[in-house]
Amino acid sequence: MTTPSSSGPSRAPWREVLDSHLSQTSDHEFTIGTIGRDDQNRPVPRVRTCGFRGFFPELTLHPSGAKDMEQQVEDGGNPSLYESDLFTLTTDVRMEKLAQLELSSQEIEAVFWLKDLNAQWRIKGKAFAIGNPLGETDTQEKWARSAVQKGLRVKDDGNADTSGKEKWSWEKAVTKYFANHSPFMRGSFRNPPPGQPRSQEPSDPRLKMAQKVTDLHDPVARANFRVVVIQPEEVERLDLTNPEDVRRWKWTLEGNGDHSSGDNWVETELWP
Repeated sequence: MTTPSSSGPSRAPWREVLDSHLSQTSDHEFTIGTIGRDDQNRPVPRVRTCGFRGFFPELTLHPSGAKDMEQQVEDGGNPSLYESDLFTLTTDVRMEKLAQLELSSQEIEAVFWLKDLNAQWRIKGKAFAIGNPLGETDTQEKWARSAVQKGLRVKDDGNADTSGKEKWSWEKAVTKYFANHSPFMRGSFRNPPPGQPRSQEPSDPRLKMAQKVTDLHDPVARANFRVVVIQPEEVERLDLTNPEDVRRWKWTLEGNGDHSSGDNWVETELWP
């Protein structure tokens, strides 16, 4: 089992402002853009709105999810040890976005429009899906974990539980994201294959609509569940609070560009 090292990148300079903005709004959806292919194999843009699930693996569970973790997962989950500046969302592996990411070398763009704050945040980078139940025996899963691992660092706020480092696992981290969904939302990962004609009955009788999943290790749902982790390479903030002096900033990751130690964020203020 591969676990993150104790070293890691420093906290991104834009993170504090973005955290402040997100704490002031209940609208935590963002729009993501990927590249797909049409029937003639031409590249076409694909856009959808997804729920932002926080920064990996920093996830605050709702009470029922926390209870499920306590009852069903060893030690109630991972120790509070790591943090990162990597954005997360969750998805069904059967949906098109993961195949589109593979076609475009994992390139992705995400945009928050925080209407109440007159603020827009744009994130460009690469995205990696983790959560394959086969773990690191699956080559793609092992590669994705390795990419995400480079962006993790031990918390420096005095709350890091370093005594439990050996108990930290990728499986517990993914299970926590699954637990954060309601039983009915977990059940959506047992739905018939997304995008297929409704007249076409699934070959697997376990795939049905409106199921309720309380087992965090449900084999059917977990086979389809993935956590997508976005590794930002460029972040832009647009401030529209003063129409007479609109402000725009861009942070660009320089170095290896994979969030490993030695990478550095360079800030530039731009004309809006």
